[in-house]
Amino acid sequence: MVFDEDIKESLIILRKGGIILYPTDTIWGLGCDATNSEAVERIYSIKSRSESKSLIILVDSVQMTEQYVKDMPEIAYELTGVSETPLTLIYPEGKNLSPGVCSVDGSVGIRICHDEFCNELISRLRKPIVSTSANLSGRPFPENFSEIDKSVTHLVDYIVKYRQNDHQKYSVSPVIKVEKDGTIKIIRE
Repeated sequence: MVFDEDIKESLIILRKGGIILYPTDTIWGLGCDATNSEAVERIYSIKSRSESKSLIILVDSVQMTEQYVKDMPEIAYELTGVSETPLTLIYPEGKNLSPGVCSVDGSVGIRICHDEFCNELISRLRKPIVSTSANLSGRPFPENFSEIDKSVTHLVDYIVKYRQNDHQKYSVSPVIKVEKDGTIKIIRE
């Protein structure tokens, strides 16, 4: 019941350009509609983060990834197909996204999410969702809901109840940058 209520409330907030605090397939994140520039700017403000640092977005499939990446390198299909854990890929050039999501060089970080809650949310929103750690810039990321700083929780429009009592420790995903020519570079293991 909480799951369905959280999906419904999160969708209302996301469609209005609001910010949610939600569990992902890795750590708890701050999220918004990745195509809404005002919402993306608010994420930067909440985190006190420089806009020169790009944001990761979550999608629910390779097909959705293709809608937001210009000229997807072939190696990206292979990497997403073999990864058994959450994996964020940085693509050379994003498209159809808020300018604040992409890096100054145009690249964009995308993770195909394999979390039931996130996929339901993304599928029903029919757009990617920003996923940035629920912490102030420069501070340690929270490994579960109980570690999220109150200064962050007070600034969002909706806090998902689902998985708040899960005390398992989660960590960030590995990040691999893929180039147009197929070369890859490990950014974070």
